This record gives sequence, C-alpha cells and structure tokens, in this order.
Amino acid sequence: MTAVMVTGLGVAAPSGLGRRDHWASVTSGRNAIAPISRFDASPYPARLAGQIADFDAARALPNRLLPQTDRVTQLSLAAADWALADAGLRTDERPAYDLGVMTASSAGGFEFGQNELRKLWSKGGKHVSAYQSFAWFYAVNTGQIAIRHGLRGPSGVVVSDHAGGLDALAQARRQIRKGTPVIVSGAVDALLCPWGWVAQLAGGRLSTSSRPDQAYLPFDARARGHVPGEGGAILVLEDADQARRRGARCYGELAGYGATFDPRPGSDRAPGLGRAIELALDDASVSPGDVDVVFADAAGLPELDRVEAEAVGGVFGRGGVPVTAPKTMTGRLGAGGAPLDVATALLAMAENVIPPTVHVTADPGYDLDLVVSPRPAEPRTAVVLARGQGGFNSAVVLRAGPEPAAGP
Repeated sequence: MTAVMVTGLGVAAPSGLGRRDHWASVTSGRNAIAPISRFDASPYPARLAGQIADFDAARALPNRLLPQTDRVTQLSLAAADWALADAGLRTDERPAYDLGVMTASSAGGFEFGQNELRKLWSKGGKHVSAYQSFAWFYAVNTGQIAIRHGLRGPSGVVVSDHAGGLDALAQARRQIRKGTPVIVSGAVDALLCPWGWVAQLAGGRLSTSSRPDQAYLPFDARARGHVPGEGGAILVLEDADQARRRGARCYGELAGYGATFDPRPGSDRAPGLGRAIELALDDASVSPGDVDVVFADAAGLPELDRVEAEAVGGVFGRGGVPVTAPKTMTGRLGAGGAPLDVATALLAMAENVIPPTVHVTADPGYDLDLVVSPRPAEPRTAVVLARGQGGFNSAVVLRAGPEPAAGP
C-alpha cells in the first residue's frame, strides 16, 4: 500500500501565522483566547474567542482576490501558499492533473452567508439564498486554492463538523493511493460573526466565562464548555516514493485512519470514539503500546470529556499514554482544529517536545496522563482525535518520517 507523507505545513491560527510562529507560541504556553474584537459581542453571554490578530490579506494575497473572497477563504489561500512553499513544490512545473485539493468545513460559510443576507436586506441589493451561499462557499474555498495554483486533479470538500479536517486528510490519502501524487488538504474554518455566533450559542456548548484562563478547561472539574476560534492548517500530502525522489523533507506519514458514528441518543450502544481509535491503529499496523502521545478532541464538557477519557483509557490503559490538547490556547477551530493538531503533532515529533494543555488542572477521575506543561519526549507515533456534533468520530495515526524534519 502506498505510503503518504506530509511534506508541507501551512498554519493560520490564533497561535501564529506560519509553522514557526505557531510552534513557538504553543511550546511557550501562550494563550491566544481573548475578548472578541471582530464584532460587538457585548449582547451575548459568550464573549471570548481565539482570533488571528496579525493577518493582512492585502499583503498575503494579490489585490484582485480580495473583493471576491471572505476572511476564511483568504486565510485558506494564504495557508495553502505557505504549505506549498514549505513543501518546495512549484505547481507550475508539474502536470496539473498530478495535484488536487481536498479540504473541510464545519460552517465556514456563515460570514459569507451573513454578508449575503445584508445584501438581501439592503434596498435593491443583489443576493442569493442562504442555501446557495453555503454551497457556493464550500466550492469556492477549495476551488480558489485549485485555481490559484493550477491544480486540476481530484478536489472536494468534506463536511462532518469538527471531525471534517481529519476526514479530508483521509480522503486525500485515498486519492494519492489511487494515483494522484500530491493533494493539498486540511481545513481553515471560522464562525466569528454574529450569525455564526448565535448558531453556536444555540448548540449549548459554549463557555460563558469572561476569563480567558478559565473559559476552556477540558478534563478539568471546572469545565463548562469550549471557546470557538478561527483558523486551522493546510497540509501538502504526497506519495512517499515521489517525495523521496525529489528529496523532499517529510514531517511524517499519515499512517492510519478510522471513523465511526455514534449510536442514537438513548440507545444502549457505546459511543464510537474508542472504535475509531482501534480502526486507525489497525490501519496503521500499530499497537497501542507503540503510541507516544494522543492529541485529544477536548470538548470541554464533562459528559463529552468523560466519553473521550474512557475511550483513550479503554484502548491505551488508564494513564497509559500522554494526552495533550494545545487547542486550549486557540479555542476549537471547527474543521480547522484537527488539521492544526496534526501539524502540531508532526512538529512535536520533529522537536522532541509534547506541547501543553494550558490552565487545566486535570481531574483525577479521568485517569489521564494529561500534559499540562511542555514535556521533553521523543514521540515517534502520535494519534489525533476529533469529534463532530451529531456523532462524528475520527482518528488518525501519524508516524515520524524516515528522517527528522528540520526545525520550525
């Protein structure tokens, strides 16, 4: 079976723009959660978010792209640029059908849809329906990457809430195994607009704490919800043989993947996360004892944290593997959160440090070896978990590359 390597990382997150800034931020434990500045959040019970502070679309992208794109698409385009540059790939020097795009979104079209509604409300404004706006957004977010770089291979968008980023990477791996040498994949997502904010509040999962250091505390007895954020990561996935021939740096291998769907609420069947982990390990031909670190989904709600802790404990043994959730520094980034965790896990394997879960006092009842400060280690195999509202569960196994990646 064809091995699929990650050869490029493009990070656009509250923790930093580019892998170097992101890595420095998460290993220092810098908290990027703060009061919302993108819109007036004072009327709402939740007012904190992980925001990207220094992104200048006019500097990162050609001016012709700015009027036809929203913030999430601009972040996606910039992250794709950085990922391809990091991989050392000049797309204009390769056959166009050798490269494709596979991304994910949980609800990144909310801001675009809100803008369309503003046009609808304005007298004489041209508009499309809300449904059309979301469909158009999903197509454009991937299509703009493909058009910008001349990528004519397989393309698509996966929508499975916060699990979608891992599902997109898995679909990219499938396409590479079918013969497309390179797929640009991952996700950048955001719901930081009034319309998206109201939708998230209706879900009942947002923290209403006003303190950035106490708002998002997964696996802590004080946990009362999560903080949303914007951003994510775009990765370049590549056929291992091709990467080797061109002398590419390989951060690591996307070695295994598993996905399940939870049973309906009220049934006697167990949640599916543990099974997703087992499927991913089997796919990678890895035993639980070979795994050096787990990057948790970290919902931040006691009932969901309990399910995840039991799944991890059931597969690896209670306290049997280090567990971390660097997303406590950025907030949950929708579909973009898991690809960002994948990027962070690959950098952790390169730099021999497990980044921390900040501000959390681990509840002993979860029986997790939770990493709460940067931990020197030599991780060679990592598992990344993601769950989506509605029952989606996904897990990937990452294996360190044949040679250590250069530092961030």
